[in-house]
Amino acid sequence: MSTKSALHYLNKKKYLYILLLPCVVYFFVFNYIPMYGVLIAFKDFNFAKGILGSPWIGLDNFKYMFGLSDFYKVFWNSLYLSLLQLVFGFPFPIILAILLNELRSAVYQRVAQTLIYLPHFISWVVIGGILVNFLSPTWGIVNIFLGKFGTDPIFFLADIDYFRPVVILSSIWKESGWGSIIYLAAIAGINSELYEAASIDGANRIQKIVYITLPGIKSTIVVLLILRLGHIMGNGFEQIFVLQNPMNLEVSEVFETYAYRVGILGGRFSFGTTVGLFTSVIGLIFLLISNQIAKLMKEEGIW
Repeated sequence: MSTKSALHYLNKKKYLYILLLPCVVYFFVFNYIPMYGVLIAFKDFNFAKGILGSPWIGLDNFKYMFGLSDFYKVFWNSLYLSLLQLVFGFPFPIILAILLNELRSAVYQRVAQTLIYLPHFISWVVIGGILVNFLSPTWGIVNIFLGKFGTDPIFFLADIDYFRPVVILSSIWKESGWGSIIYLAAIAGINSELYEAASIDGANRIQKIVYITLPGIKSTIVVLLILRLGHIMGNGFEQIFVLQNPMNLEVSEVFETYAYRVGILGGRFSFGTTVGLFTSVIGLIFLLISNQIAKLMKEEGIW
């Protein structure tokens, strides 16, 4: 494309680019400029000296991190919890979008969508307080209900066997509705004539879902799965932090809370940055591998 034609195209689409500008500025300010701070992972950071003035120590922070016994436990906790959320949580928005699409009443569909979107806008601090009260072994409604069947009270948030299920189920309840929006948009883009032709051929609802809806949104599912794998080491700081306590620390300590506890509260900013950089590199590796696998399976991927 020549310079003249490029300028003509930009002038023609200038209002669209003006609308895009705030988004570009947002990502530049909050995602790209902070990358300068990655240098702290390779330095013995001192507030008084600043990032550039602090002495360079190379990979010493990484050697120290890999030498910690806690590191491998935190690594396993983060990876295992993230894989559980992926296996059990990722399909839910897809299923929810398909179910909503099958509703024939437009009024009921709008009401259902509003109700399932609402939890996304509730803070994890509020949800954490609700869960603590609902799951309390003394006055929690869940234990009161179980007690009617002769079951002894269960301290869900203090029992390491129950912590992960509580995290996964609460995450599904909060985010599945919001996550279904993009799948509903993808379903809306499927040619309606395909469904009409399937009805003429005698296909029932299940067959339409299997042979039309799912193949129609397959590319969207693949892209979102790749992006999710790129955050494989991210478990959500807010959720874990509000549900974490000393009794479940054995399974609840993940990289986000570990970096906060050791790096921020402990004042070891270089170590906290090292942990953050390590998790980002692991996410990048998963992203590249998953995208390449998608390419090998004849899918578009994300680039």
